[in-house]
Amino acid sequence: MIDYSSLPNRSIACIDMMSFYASCIAVLHDLDVRTVPIAVVGNFEQKGSVVLAASPAMKNRFRVKTGTRLFEIPDHPDIRLFEPKMSYFLKMSMAVTEILHKYVPPEAIHVYSVDESFIDLTGTNELWGPPEHTIQRIQKEILDSLQLHSTAGMGPNMLMAKLALDLEAKKSGFAKWSYEDVQTKLWPVTPLSEMWGIGRQVEKTLNNMGITSIGQIAKTPLELLENKFGVMGNQIYHHAHGIDLAELGAPYEEGQISYGKSQILMRDYIKIEDVKAVILEMCEDVAKRARDAYQAGRTITLGIGYSKNAFGGGFQRARTIYEATNDTMKIYKVCLDLLKENYNRNPVRHISISITKLEDEHSMQLSLFEKDNWKNRKLAAAMDSIRNRFGSAALLRAVSYTPAGTAVKRSKMVGGHKG
Repeated sequence: MIDYSSLPNRSIACIDMMSFYASCIAVLHDLDVRTVPIAVVGNFEQKGSVVLAASPAMKNRFRVKTGTRLFEIPDHPDIRLFEPKMSYFLKMSMAVTEILHKYVPPEAIHVYSVDESFIDLTGTNELWGPPEHTIQRIQKEILDSLQLHSTAGMGPNMLMAKLALDLEAKKSGFAKWSYEDVQTKLWPVTPLSEMWGIGRQVEKTLNNMGITSIGQIAKTPLELLENKFGVMGNQIYHHAHGIDLAELGAPYEEGQISYGKSQILMRDYIKIEDVKAVILEMCEDVAKRARDAYQAGRTITLGIGYSKNAFGGGFQRARTIYEATNDTMKIYKVCLDLLKENYNRNPVRHISISITKLEDEHSMQLSLFEKDNWKNRKLAAAMDSIRNRFGSAALLRAVSYTPAGTAVKRSKMVGGHKG
């Protein structure tokens, strides 16, 4: 049995903007996001472009949701299609955060994504009254000032607040979960991927072990889960009991644990040379971000997603190298090795690259067998300086100017979409 009396019991809420991109567009065009079928599409010029956001009416009436392709949207007079305005979306997101700052200090806010934030209201009773009333007051202020509807979940820790949001509040508008709700509200949850933190692959492995509900995870011996999943097994077990000891905003306070980039391509890439061109562009971007932070990584991960025309699928593979690096070409070489070993020649539609197992760049030992290491680092620093001053497209590799390149077009976007 778990002794919950010894665990943190704070007043943490997770606030999520309902259909955020669609809601922002609705405000901009004086539409009601609750009744008008709205879809925000990445690019009208590409029929295979994906829906980035859809209003409730679009989801319910036309079964169009995030990820639907432009060519799959029905031709109906009620449907309103818009391209993204990322700078406007970010402005609205910052406006929401500014409202949160009226109620708590900065360290009590954790911006989880552009449309979702955690806020710790512990100890604010004397200022604003009961925390659940404060959250509802915040939601009302967001609606009155920005015309954005929101939902909120509250719990004794970040995990429980997020679960209350995802599993109940998104239907009711607000929900508060306590440790007493774990067995009645969390344990019955199925499929397992409905729970925050459990992906499809982990779900599949657990299913193969005969585990299909969160309650079954909670009743599985901890040693068995640790033997199967390692450290993640320990986390899965405790999360199934509603236990989360993470501090609010801890990942940001302790430093970023990885640098990565993910890109959905605007068309199917069939030639391997074209795929390599995009991978090189992305390696340059990932490496630059690491260099800007004076970090280097030892584990390099490449993910490839195949086109729906090839029935989807793909792979994600990682390789750990002996010496940490933030050198573009070294990262690229590892990615090419992973591509050569795992690519099955299907059309590619999604690419992701990341470096992890980071360490301070200044702790790197220059290899005795690579005399050009320091010269390459100084050259990269000069290139980074030019880009930081004049823009990401001020200095590009030649592959970016080929038909396969995406860097030139993406340099004119915000968050990968039109600003």
